[in-house]
Amino acid sequence: MKCINCGTDNKLKDRTANQGRCIKCNHLFAFEPTSMSNVKITDPFFAKAIADISANNTLFFTPKQLLYFLDNRLRAKSFSGFGWLVPFLMISFFTAIPSYFIVPFIFSFILIINFLRSSKSSKLNNKDRQSNAKALQILGGIILAGGILFSINVNSFAIFVIFISMGMLSINLGTRQSGRIGLVTQEFLFSESQVKDWLNRWQQINGSILKILPSPNQENKPATINPDVTAYSFDRLVVCDSASIAQLLIANNFHFENNCAILSITGYPQSIFDTTMQMLRRNPDLKVYAVHDCNPRGIGLVHKLRTNANWFLNSEIVIIDIGLTPHQIIATKRGMFIQSSPESAQAAKKLPEEIRQSLSAEELAWLESGKFVELESFTPQRIIKVLQKGIAGSQTLEGDDSSLLLVGDTGNDMYVVQSFG
Repeated sequence: MKCINCGTDNKLKDRTANQGRCIKCNHLFAFEPTSMSNVKITDPFFAKAIADISANNTLFFTPKQLLYFLDNRLRAKSFSGFGWLVPFLMISFFTAIPSYFIVPFIFSFILIINFLRSSKSSKLNNKDRQSNAKALQILGGIILAGGILFSINVNSFAIFVIFISMGMLSINLGTRQSGRIGLVTQEFLFSESQVKDWLNRWQQINGSILKILPSPNQENKPATINPDVTAYSFDRLVVCDSASIAQLLIANNFHFENNCAILSITGYPQSIFDTTMQMLRRNPDLKVYAVHDCNPRGIGLVHKLRTNANWFLNSEIVIIDIGLTPHQIIATKRGMFIQSSPESAQAAKKLPEEIRQSLSAEELAWLESGKFVELESFTPQRIIKVLQKGIAGSQTLEGDDSSLLLVGDTGNDMYVVQSFG
């Protein structure tokens, strides 16, 4: 493992002999991968992860974003090198005598089960699951070819039927799994508490990580704002369904660069919430952008903005939903970190009828199965880029921008961006 301080490569015996320190500069290593159980972390790996998620230390990020980011990079890799199957299976088919045809049969069956399980595994990423689905298809082709040659060699129609059936089964399973990869739920390889421990260890040794955000400050004490400032208003408001995302956008100066106010539905930031809402209500041309997770709470964000007296009840304010939505998750061809929980399933079944009517049967089924996707599964750079695109696209709703979809009747003034990320 290379030392992040001087770049010297330290072998395990060197690190052990020097009490976990670099043999050249004596810098203490934060991690010892050989003593870790479920995942292996090295200092260079962790340093690069922090640099990458923060876009070379230019963007703030949340601890949960780091959890998702590390999980994606550490996710177990499946064995995708299946070229060795060809000679092995062919040799089995050609050399096995009729009384031992069960040998290639059992071996093929074990491989089918293994690849099928891996293509469904919540511990693998979409790329690796796709590799296993493809392996099923290739394995099926090998079984078909080998089965035909073997059955001709031994002149057995029964063996021909067995291997043809097995080969077709493998191909069909691989094809089916390939089409379902993007909707498979995932589990974290490690917990948030483990990431917290890693962060604490890292910062004790290497100093504070300047771009990682603390928990959102929920102080109720109002801030003092210059009266001259409160005389103005904003043309745009971004409302997030979580304080964490609102804090992330504010920390990264999204409000300055896009000339908008940023609040969370929970009232963050509390210190300026009331004053900001007073300023916003002065502008009859205000546009509101709803940003949320793809879960029952997030799906209900626009409805809450329209029906809550603390927000825009009985108002003609335009509200634009820029995701995430089940439609986006189902339609996307890019892998997203889809999770599932009984609590989310129950919450979906309790959604108000007005919200349910705005969703398709497929979207409702997706939500009621307990599936959800969090915005924090995306990097800060990705979130900011997509929101900027959503806001820019909404300026030309009457045009031919296919990334926007009108939902419901035009009197609601509510639109959905079709592609997030």
